Amino acid sequence: MSTLDPVAVFRTEAAECLEAIEAGLLDLTHQLDNKDLVDAVFRGLHTLKGSGAMFGFEALAAFTHHCETAFDRVRKGEVAATSELVAAVLAAQDHMRALVDQPDADHGDTGNKLLAQLQAAVGGKQAAAAAAPAAVPPPAAVRDAPAKKKNSWRIRFSLPANSMANGTNPLGLLDELRDLGECSVRANTSAIPALDDLVPTELHISWDVTLTSEQDRSAIDDVFIFVLDDMELSVEEISGTAAATAAPVEERAAPVPVAATSTAVPEFRPVEAVPAKREAPAAVSQAKAAENVRVPAERLDELMDRVGELVIAQSRLSQLASASTDIALRSVSEEIERLSGELRDTMMVLRMVPVATLFSRFRRLVHDLARETGKVIELVTEGESTEVDKTVIERLADPLVHLVRNSIDHGLETPADRLASGKTEAGTVTLSARQAGGEVIISIKDDGRGINRERVRAKAESSGLIQPGQPLSDSELLQLIFAPGFSTAAAITNLSGRGVGMDVVKKTVEALRGAIDIVSMPGQGSEVSLRIPLTLAIIDGLLVRVGSGRYVIPLSAVEECLELSLEEDLRSRGRSFISLRDSLVPFLRLRDLFRTGTKPDVHQKVVVISTGTERVGLVVDQIIGDHQTVIKSMSKLHNNVATFSGATILGDGSVALILDVGHLVAAGQQQEAQLRVAG
Repeated sequence: MSTLDPVAVFRTEAAECLEAIEAGLLDLTHQLDNKDLVDAVFRGLHTLKGSGAMFGFEALAAFTHHCETAFDRVRKGEVAATSELVAAVLAAQDHMRALVDQPDADHGDTGNKLLAQLQAAVGGKQAAAAAAPAAVPPPAAVRDAPAKKKNSWRIRFSLPANSMANGTNPLGLLDELRDLGECSVRANTSAIPALDDLVPTELHISWDVTLTSEQDRSAIDDVFIFVLDDMELSVEEISGTAAATAAPVEERAAPVPVAATSTAVPEFRPVEAVPAKREAPAAVSQAKAAENVRVPAERLDELMDRVGELVIAQSRLSQLASASTDIALRSVSEEIERLSGELRDTMMVLRMVPVATLFSRFRRLVHDLARETGKVIELVTEGESTEVDKTVIERLADPLVHLVRNSIDHGLETPADRLASGKTEAGTVTLSARQAGGEVIISIKDDGRGINRERVRAKAESSGLIQPGQPLSDSELLQLIFAPGFSTAAAITNLSGRGVGMDVVKKTVEALRGAIDIVSMPGQGSEVSLRIPLTLAIIDGLLVRVGSGRYVIPLSAVEECLELSLEEDLRSRGRSFISLRDSLVPFLRLRDLFRTGTKPDVHQKVVVISTGTERVGLVVDQIIGDHQTVIKSMSKLHNNVATFSGATILGDGSVALILDVGHLVAAGQQQEAQLRVAG
């Protein structure tokens, strides 16, 4: 049985805490007077500091304390929240992340520079005092605060026996409670076994704490946030009379000698066992926490591979059953096919994550670029609930960064230029996502100046990408910006000018079997749309035969199937069309495209597929049927074969190639254009 590394668990939880802090800070930039946001950021910083100290991240706790102190002053009304303060804490948050990931690394003078920036943002002598080195704020810092309404709480808690071995220090939790206000701490030692049975690494002590504080219940829960799932915790609000009478219980209990660890720690004495009915709040918290289970991504990938192998085995069983006259075998085969299909669908849902997890990363990027460029930028997100395979999300992060940076640097104008052209001072960058069949379309749109086609053509001609005066369609001209090393920037800056970013976008999208569409209107802005498959693992496909080979067409791209007679096939010359409900749809002969060298079947079929805004027919010899397709990547020797996006194993053990619809249509159109010119 494997044991989770407590430090690894802390790093995961700390990453989520830092994301919540960053989201709160970014929201605060638009609502500087929102007290709830200030409290949320303060609570996050307080949690991170306390948990860091508890798990031995002392440098993190000491550094975070300064930011917590600054927001504590904002919370108490001593200083106002400003954009400079938010920017300073955002920069400090990056340093906190580095302290979490590499606590023992040499971070140089970064911390001191950030604290100086924080001090300047807060201002005044009190800020300088707050920036003085201190690992953990003294209890008096809370007790000396301006008097507010105080609440009294009775807190009973116990930790698992192996908590100390896993890195949890109960004294750190008690120190955190003391930071919240006046504490009376008593220890229950009744569960300590006899000396002969005592295991030194196990914890058998529980605590009863009476706390008087200005903080609410959420501040108490934050103290235990990283150990809440495994511990027993009871928190009750008590009246002033009950709080005053709680202390004598300590005197009625028989004293137990305990070695003193610090003069600040009260003497621990046993208390009465807590009744079971008072543990109900902890049970409710544990039940809620159990609703979500954290699973490493590697295990999901491994499970996906197993499901894929099961689908292949089921396909083979179905093929054997179809050739058999055994009714029982066919029945079992159909049942296994149903169950494997349900398991596949469930597995695909497990891998799907909303694009909100991707879009949320760009709030910070846009905030920083706005400060760097001096532009006023508003980020709008749409369709955040659209779900995509987690692998697709991971691979799209870098391309979207390049597109957003390019949109801000090249697309959006300065505030003065926007006002001069009759636009609003603030430029808008819109990130949107929507599902269309088996694809997800992610768009990056801005309301800037648009793409200067003359500059693009001039740069392409000077770089040798095209011949001077070479005729190009508008789409072909705009696609030139994705060429390696292509950039229209006049000078190299931190944002652009090296001609690398857009090339990375194109290569990544093509590796995902996707496509890129560009629309740009001069003076109105540009929109770049990425069309990406929903999943890269298992798809529903249409199995067809061309000559003697079998191929799979993604079923999500198929609209309908028609019959093409031999006479109609022979009658067509050059680019072929079929009349479909009063519209002409071009079709491509896969037999000629693949050069099979075989004669066409008498009754050929046309599979009508849609690629973006176009519909194209693919002429095949036979439609075999639908097929659950487990996508296997092509070998390195076949990376340059753009017509196929992968391969799959059929039930008889043979291999069928998966057609890449986008590249296939482009290749077919080019071939037919050449035939038309030659004919």
